[in-house]
Order: sequence, then C-alpha cells, then structure tokens
Amino acid sequence: MVFIGLWELLTVVGAIDSFFVSSPSRIIKCIGETENLWMHIQTTLLECIYGFVISSLIGLITAIILWYSETTRRVLEPYIVVLNSLPKIALGPLIIIWVGIGTKAIVVMTFLIGIIVAIISFLNGFLACDEDKILLLKSMGANKFQILVKLILPGSIPNIISVLKVNVGLAWVGTIMGEYLVSSAGLGYLIIFGGQIFQLDLVMMSTVILCFLAALMYFIIALAEKYIKRKRS
Repeated sequence: MVFIGLWELLTVVGAIDSFFVSSPSRIIKCIGETENLWMHIQTTLLECIYGFVISSLIGLITAIILWYSETTRRVLEPYIVVLNSLPKIALGPLIIIWVGIGTKAIVVMTFLIGIIVAIISFLNGFLACDEDKILLLKSMGANKFQILVKLILPGSIPNIISVLKVNVGLAWVGTIMGEYLVSSAGLGYLIIFGGQIFQLDLVMMSTVILCFLAALMYFIIALAEKYIKRKRS
C-alpha cells in the first residue's frame, strides 16, 4: 500500500512522468474503460491453467516412468537435459504450423515451457528418497510398485508442491510468450496492442492484472500445501 501511495504521489507532483510509468489512478480508470476486459482476462487465465495442468500431470507421469525404469532414465535423461536448454521461443513458427493459431498454440507453448523443468524436478525428488527406507521395504518383500505408492510418492509430496509453485511462474511465462507470438485476445495481446499505440496505461494495467492472477494461483497452491500438511500431521 505504501508503494502504491508513493507511486501515485510522485506522478501527481510530477516527480515522475505518468506517461511512461502510468499511475494507480490511471490504471483503475483504464480498467473501467477497456472494452471486453473480462474476456481478455478469462482467455489468458484459461490458457495458463490448461498449460499448467497438462505440463504438471505429464511431467509427474513421465518422472514416475523414469524412476520406475532405470534403463529408460539413462537413455532419456541426456535428451531431456538438452531439450531443457533449447530456447522454446524458437519453436514458435513450428508450433503455429503444427497446431494452428489461437488457444492451442498458446497452450502448447505453455506446456513446452513447463514440462522439462517439471520432469527433472519431480524425478530429482523421487531419487532423493532415503535408500535405507527403500532397502527396508525390499527386505519386507515389497515390489517396485509398492515402494512407489507407499514410500516414494508420499515422501515426495513437499517436493511435488514446490515444483507446482515453480510451474505456476513458468506457466504464466509460457502463456504470455504464446500470446506475444499469436493471439487475438488475452492480456498478452493487450500488452502488445498498448505498446504499439503508446498507451502505456493499458500495458501497466495488463501487467498488474497478470501479477494478481499469478499471485492468486500461487496462493491456491500454498493453501493446498497447508491443507496437506494439516492432514498428514
């Protein structure tokens, strides 16, 4: 609140130029004047949620498969690391050709941004499990599936939550990147449009809304984490 008040005060007294940095009052005014704002918010939010859920689920499933099969892990792990270093924005033209323009392309970009980090992070959490506990279960006759269900997954819940928190940020990066490439609606589209016509109030308004939505998604995951901890205690 202090930052917002100081920001508004500095623009009112002319210490900073509101044309370049906007101001809280101008952002609020822009929210009221922007046509179809809810449609743009809904478009971006749904794209982000789709990409986040798909990348997290497929990342978790893939990490389980790699943990389950050591041979598969040794074969695929170098390729996964190489793919992680690939700049995803370079795949933009290919994505458009493969799936077309619109929501599908943006969700695919979001998926690609988050999937590799999710796989590596989930897998590292699984591999960090206490070897002594695994040996204990093996000595009691447990098979690999039982070890996965009874030990690895329950023991990796804190790591899984942490990965989801990271993936929230990556999902928003991927969504806005996708909207920069190809979109006719969404907050990324508004940012591009506002920049092109030098309407920085629109750019700042979209950025503030993006920050709020990202914080909201993070807060939901943090609440889920507290709930799980309470259940386990």
